[in-house]
Amino acid sequence: MFLSILGIVFPIFAIVLVGFLYARRHTPDMTAANRLNMDIFLPALLFIVVADDSFKPGAFGVLALVGVAIVLGSGLLAIPVARLSGYRSLTFAPPMMFNNCGNIGLPLALLAFGQEHLGGAIVLFLVSNTIHFSLGNWLLSRRASWIALIRNPILLATLLAFGVNLGGIPIPEMAWHSIDMLGQISIPLMLFSLGVRMTDIDLSDWQIGLVGAVMSPLAGLLIAIPLVYFLGISGVDQAQLIIFSALPPAVLNFMFAEKYSQEPRKVASIVLIGNFVSVAVIPVVLYAVL
Repeated sequence: MFLSILGIVFPIFAIVLVGFLYARRHTPDMTAANRLNMDIFLPALLFIVVADDSFKPGAFGVLALVGVAIVLGSGLLAIPVARLSGYRSLTFAPPMMFNNCGNIGLPLALLAFGQEHLGGAIVLFLVSNTIHFSLGNWLLSRRASWIALIRNPILLATLLAFGVNLGGIPIPEMAWHSIDMLGQISIPLMLFSLGVRMTDIDLSDWQIGLVGAVMSPLAGLLIAIPLVYFLGISGVDQAQLIIFSALPPAVLNFMFAEKYSQEPRKVASIVLIGNFVSVAVIPVVLYAVL
């Protein structure tokens, strides 16, 4: 079991470490690379998985609903903790709601369950990101840009893939392989970029960062575990949901906080310390579900 878990987590944290060490020496600007990943590479990956004949949209309805419950429930649990700790709810709650289901969640699913089960992790990723760009954006700005959400390349690629899947539309083999090759860039690049971001850890707000690092997986697990047992979810879906619930906060939380001036330095501490602590949390969760 130890070797199995090591085989899953080692490639993930090894690539993150490479990004971290490279950034410490060369300080690369990842802005263009991250934009390419969000606009081209990740949408290509989602298209390939969702458009494939083996992806059955109807099989993920319960998974998606529980994913919504985990996201919203984690936020509700975080509010009283924030108030008792003297933190602003809008600073503390969003990082508890929106986890790193892209940078870490997708690679974990791929390595733990294989390409054939990546669809579940992608559904949870889409659930989290759709809520983040709608409700999450509204919470911080009191206005949700529905046009920006609709124009999101990730959403557009997913809707197109659903159309191809449900309509049985054939994709020429040469086009399929081209899209597949673009999609294969996304996961390693996400991990490398996360490592680069880890060089920005600021320990001046370590208290809120540490509280967030503990609260993020705890809140998710408190929602996920009762639901999967109450609903009788088992097998890979159960494992996917529990892993999803225990993931650290997403880097996107910092970007939103910076955009709307919602104490971005504190949010950065929550995100970065949470991801650092996940090095210990994720192997434990994997041991419990595998």
